[in-house]
Amino acid sequence: MPVLNRAAELQDEIAGWRQQIHMTPELLFDVETTAALVADKLKEFGVDEIVTGLGRTGVVGIVNGSGSGPTIGLRADMDALPIEEQTGKPYASQVPGKMHACGHDGHTAMLLGAAKYLAETRNFAGRVALIFQPAEEGGGGGKVMVDDGLMERFDIAEVYGMHNYPGLPVGTFAIRKGPMMASADQFEITITGLGGHAATPQRCIDPVVIGGQIIGALQTIASRNVDPLDSVVVTIGELSAGTAHNIIPEVAVMRGTVRTLRPETRDLAETRIRQICDGIAAANGGSAVVDYDRMYPVTSNHAAETDHAIAAARTISGEAAVITELPPVMGGEDFSFMLEARPGAFIAIGNGDSATLHHPAYDFDDAAIPFGVSYWVKLAESRLPR
Repeated sequence: MPVLNRAAELQDEIAGWRQQIHMTPELLFDVETTAALVADKLKEFGVDEIVTGLGRTGVVGIVNGSGSGPTIGLRADMDALPIEEQTGKPYASQVPGKMHACGHDGHTAMLLGAAKYLAETRNFAGRVALIFQPAEEGGGGGKVMVDDGLMERFDIAEVYGMHNYPGLPVGTFAIRKGPMMASADQFEITITGLGGHAATPQRCIDPVVIGGQIIGALQTIASRNVDPLDSVVVTIGELSAGTAHNIIPEVAVMRGTVRTLRPETRDLAETRIRQICDGIAAANGGSAVVDYDRMYPVTSNHAAETDHAIAAARTISGEAAVITELPPVMGGEDFSFMLEARPGAFIAIGNGDSATLHHPAYDFDDAAIPFGVSYWVKLAESRLPR
């Protein structure tokens, strides 16, 4: 079948919710306004149970079906990004320096649309847990909700997520079994040398020179330590040192990220970063301290649940419009924590020819709404048949 008639009928209303959320973007866990809107809508729809404050500011709504059965979780993220919007839309962000540049406004609105439909029809046996998560953009809100007892409290058996995908036509879905998105780690390297006058480098130990050698050597992790058929990205995004042009500083600090698709490669990358920093610093007479923080694990789809997601998407869009071997991407996603806690799958939904994610000109395409709502409904009904 194509998109649900009811989802198409609700498109303008759901787009209105989306645009309202878009105008008032909030960051990380500070999503009180968005969470309140979500809770109010769920109450209006007649959702059976509404829990707020889970994972600090997350919201969970429970819709009971017309018979007994297990519980599946459907997750949307609510937070925005610290970016100044440049879309020029009439519903553009009203908050300086903040915007929904990743489409979480669309994700939240589509799940709200599915909540409305499921509460109206209840054409399933069991329960649907509607999960509205804060702090996906770097705050690890998915982990915080899991640690706060999300899965156990609602007895969730399977969990599913969805994210818009610029460049993929509206009405198209894409997914893959196994690793779909990379782990995302952060590190800080503090290099200590011996400062002094720029005219007398022989009396100094220059941490900037040490840092430069380390930056180059870190790229050998990908080129010489990891199998060429495997994937790793090591990036230095920040370098801070010195206060004047004619002073060799005492300390230099570098910060960066590591992204991998396998736990073994993640371990190897961390080990080699420490070895490279220690060795190069020591060879130059200085020292280096590495503070390595493991952030989001690999987003890895479970095989059976991926098949369920594919079947639901094909019901909506047809076989040709569902890509089942989407190449992995090296971006991170904290839905990974939910996939570590329960079997499930993460799917991409087409956002058309829009600006890329995290770009100031990005905007979620409201034409995708009926497809996303229909996917959630079909997935719930097919996983919880009466």
